[in-house]
Amino acid sequence: MRIIFMGTPEFAVPTLDALVDAGHDVVAAYSQPPRAGGRRGKALTPSPVHARAEALGIEVRTPLSFKKDPEAVAAFAALQADVAVVAAYGLILPVSVLEAPRLGCMNVHASLLPRWRGAAPIQRAILAGDEETGVGIMQMEAGLDTGPVRLEGRTRVAGKTAGELTAELAAMGARLMVQVLADPDAYPAVAQTEDGVTYASKIDKAEARLNFAQDAEAVARQVLAFNPPGAFFEVNGERVRVLGATRHPSESWDLSSSSATPAARDPSFRWGDGVVLDDKLTIACTEGAIRPTLVQRAGRGIMTTAELLNGFPIPAGTRL
Repeated sequence: MRIIFMGTPEFAVPTLDALVDAGHDVVAAYSQPPRAGGRRGKALTPSPVHARAEALGIEVRTPLSFKKDPEAVAAFAALQADVAVVAAYGLILPVSVLEAPRLGCMNVHASLLPRWRGAAPIQRAILAGDEETGVGIMQMEAGLDTGPVRLEGRTRVAGKTAGELTAELAAMGARLMVQVLADPDAYPAVAQTEDGVTYASKIDKAEARLNFAQDAEAVARQVLAFNPPGAFFEVNGERVRVLGATRHPSESWDLSSSSATPAARDPSFRWGDGVVLDDKLTIACTEGAIRPTLVQRAGRGIMTTAELLNGFPIPAGTRL
């Protein structure tokens, strides 16, 4: 097939590779424009899709918008593609673009629609405690992820970080897209139900701050959902990222025992205060506690919690 590919982050790269490996003619790749790095004056960096497409010898186009740029729409239509394959592109596509290819635009969406329509379905599924998620090949229409679905794949969520789940769903989506394009008639588009619709709003950076005013299970899900780059707490004016953690039930802490830590025996102690309970950085939540296992200070490499505490003590009783 004659294909236009549209994607930006690393999640989209496996689909681009799979299309090329399957022998399709990828006539152009559309991606978000190169962005400046975190430091002022740093050179512009192309997106992962942009870099991969150039390595494959595919022309790359980076319009800022289609809605405000009729020339970009005309250039898109002039490619006379059979289909446009979209994977986390990041721009809203007007109807004039959606209808330009012969078979329209097909999207690799990382959820089991209609659950988690929107920008951050993987993180939202983890935060919500979903047992299962997946990826769908959706025929795009004007609504936000409202189009009919041609094919789905499913996987378990439990215990996976956002990074691990993203990689798994990216590979799954690539396989499913190639499968659909091999015989589109064999995978008719099935309309989504409007029952059980949820929206995966864009992640705010502030959401990665660990919130100990919730139970340990929810805090542990934060650790998984924001890795990478890592959920965090702040202590002594420094941010510490948490990349792994274990959960511990409240029952394991006998607060009346003479062996309980002074932090736990303090009359002002309350579960959910984010109090450090011991010398292993066990942290009290509203119910239960978490104990970080892998952490990272600013400008440092990833280390175990024991390694952190050797050079950066956080004594029992500290409130995070």
